[in-house]
Amino acid sequence: MNISVVIPLLNEEESLTELHDWIANVMQSNHFSYEIIFIDDGSTDDSWQIITQLSKKDRNVKGIRFLKNFGKSQALHAGFDAAQGNVIITMDADLQDNPNEIPELYKMIVNDGFDLVSGWKKVRYDSVIAKNLPSKLFNWAARKTSGVKLHDFNCGLKAYHINVVKNIDVNGEMHRYIPVLSKNAGFTKIGEKVVQHQARKYGETKFGMNRFIHGFLDLITIWFLSRFGKRPMHLFGALGVIMFAIGFGFAFYLGIDKLFLNPTGRLITQRPQFYLALSTMVIGSQFFVAGFLGELILRNKQDKKRYLVKEELNLG
Repeated sequence: MNISVVIPLLNEEESLTELHDWIANVMQSNHFSYEIIFIDDGSTDDSWQIITQLSKKDRNVKGIRFLKNFGKSQALHAGFDAAQGNVIITMDADLQDNPNEIPELYKMIVNDGFDLVSGWKKVRYDSVIAKNLPSKLFNWAARKTSGVKLHDFNCGLKAYHINVVKNIDVNGEMHRYIPVLSKNAGFTKIGEKVVQHQARKYGETKFGMNRFIHGFLDLITIWFLSRFGKRPMHLFGALGVIMFAIGFGFAFYLGIDKLFLNPTGRLITQRPQFYLALSTMVIGSQFFVAGFLGELILRNKQDKKRYLVKEELNLG
């Protein structure tokens, strides 16, 4: 199979039929063998009923329905797990991603040898204050922190070689950072393509300030995991050594001062240096314990499924 199109969605009943017909037309015009995998992330409208109807008239349509809303990252994880195409295309279900971009994205993976190609919505039709400016700030921070030189980490239209999606773990809300996860896994040939952005035709955007804040918190997480995810003791151990050394230095100074320099002076417990020494040594010990616990968890972790599937269609 040439292409798997993975589409996570939440309450997009109005756009699904039009999106399916558009994708099918592009695939048939280019003679691609394909599958379209819709992942219904706990929709409360008629999205699943529409997906069911589409699957009955088109055997290329497959569906996964979550028991409740687990988030876009979990939906992508389920879609990646089910995908069988040599190239996986992800796109949003709101018709703001243009399916006509698929052939060029496919060629960049197959002919140019990219592991991942990310879309860049250079011209956007979103609110400047509510979405464009926060996105620019977010993308700048992501580039500086991760070292991945992309203009638009948030673009849902991306293409992946199958080896990428089968070897990365998209969890939490890390879908924004799949290029970073791919780079950390060793898939370093990451490209970018300017893609056409469509104005939203139906419904309302799911973007809010809480997602913007969560994005920056996730950025800190991905930075930490990239640097120390496989060696937490290197961070916590170093901090523990520094803090313990500071505390021990103050304690040593207080001991020498009390024994030899000023034996008749104030009690050690009446001096602020005592509490500084005590606090820093305790904190240093806690950092050490945190590092050891991180190493133990890392070496004994077991992968657990992060979502519950309610129904499946045509997955074999």
